[in-house]
Amino acid sequence: MKNHIDLTNDYILENSKVLLRPLRMSDLVNLMKFSIEEPELWKYSLLTAAGAENLTKYIQVAETARIQQKEYPFIIFDKRKNEYAGSTRFYDIQADYQTVQLGYTWYGKDFQGTGLNKNCKYLLLQFAFEKWNLERVEFRADNNNERSIAAMKSIGCTVEGVLRANMPKREGGRRDSIVLSILKSEWKNGIKDKLKSKI
Repeated sequence: MKNHIDLTNDYILENSKVLLRPLRMSDLVNLMKFSIEEPELWKYSLLTAAGAENLTKYIQVAETARIQQKEYPFIIFDKRKNEYAGSTRFYDIQADYQTVQLGYTWYGKDFQGTGLNKNCKYLLLQFAFEKWNLERVEFRADNNNERSIAAMKSIGCTVEGVLRANMPKREGGRRDSIVLSILKSEWKNGIKDKLKSKI
């Protein structure tokens, strides 16, 4: 991999409102309440963390993917509430093509609609474009997940299209996935400043 993408580092991304650090198996205790009390958080997710067994597997899969240098998962800590709030990750990291996908993002209900997501996305996009020097950050979601799609549009993502029946659903059948993205040129020429003004 290129030098500017080092997945062995323990990256800490933070501002006055949020801190993101690498997700570890020891975070099971920090996320368990969401897993037990809010299983609907993963309604549209391809990989569920609902229930203790699934959360354990979820973190194990994330850690393994990081060791294999395929993904970089974070746990999200809300500084204002002084509580852990959820998780997100970089995945499908393509160093040679200077692209990455940003997803597997979820927040407990008490943290949704609080501005936390915009703070996280600002830090993650800044890191991707300015630290890793990537050219493109891609986002995908179930085309029926209106909340997630609205959140991505609100940070400046451009809708590129819909991949029809491209992923199997956990409950059977297949989902259509909407694809959105932000380019480095767009980040530099307006999206960064606009998003910063919202946080």
